Amino acid sequence: MDKNEPIRLQKFLSQCGIASRRGAEEMILQGKVKINGKTAVLGDKVLPSDKVYVSGRRVVQPKAKYRYIMLNKPRGFITTMSDERGRKCVAELVSNVGERVYPIGRLDKDSEGMLIFTNDGEFANKVMHPRNSVYKFYRVTVRPDINEDQLVKLETGIELDGKKTAPAIVHVVHKEPGRVVLEMILHEGKNREIRRMCEAVGLEVARLRRTQIGGVKLGMLKQGDWRDLTEKEVKNLLANPLVNGRTI
Repeated sequence: MDKNEPIRLQKFLSQCGIASRRGAEEMILQGKVKINGKTAVLGDKVLPSDKVYVSGRRVVQPKAKYRYIMLNKPRGFITTMSDERGRKCVAELVSNVGERVYPIGRLDKDSEGMLIFTNDGEFANKVMHPRNSVYKFYRVTVRPDINEDQLVKLETGIELDGKKTAPAIVHVVHKEPGRVVLEMILHEGKNREIRRMCEAVGLEVARLRRTQIGGVKLGMLKQGDWRDLTEKEVKNLLANPLVNGRTI
């Protein structure tokens, strides 16, 4: 139940396990339900701060059971819970979680790596909100080669759709003829941003994998597998990690 959004009384009673919605409606019609000392009527809504009684007994909504899941997304899956075109969705990979969870942010179909799911809407908003500047780390393989001018442009910002991208941290991890592996660290989440940034400076992205969000790393989790985050990891998603010995 959202802190500020009222919900229908019968839905509230159902969520509390008192009765089905229809059964709750019957209780309301029979005058068995009171809100803040006043007999309730059909159509009434309640806030978490309201005191609800059924037959003289206080109804307390159970605490929500929040889940925080890390998935190693393989290529070929789109980040959505359903698709009208029948494409493979990440929903298939978390169908055995036991709770209805949703992805925080997204990875495009051809990208892979760390994706976080939760049923905690307030937490998801914190992770995604620009003011929290949650950095994401990517291992990006590009072709054919990269020069200093291209690196500077990627770091200082590229104009996409008439707006310059936010500054990024980019450095070369590995170089061989016709292929370069970069680590790119960004806090924006525009659609296909890294691919479009690279294309804008004449680079082709051969592989893109997200390896870290905030202070939490993907680690050795196998592709297609998921696991629950620890309590410490949930907190660290919003942490500013160290890069090259300094806080971002």
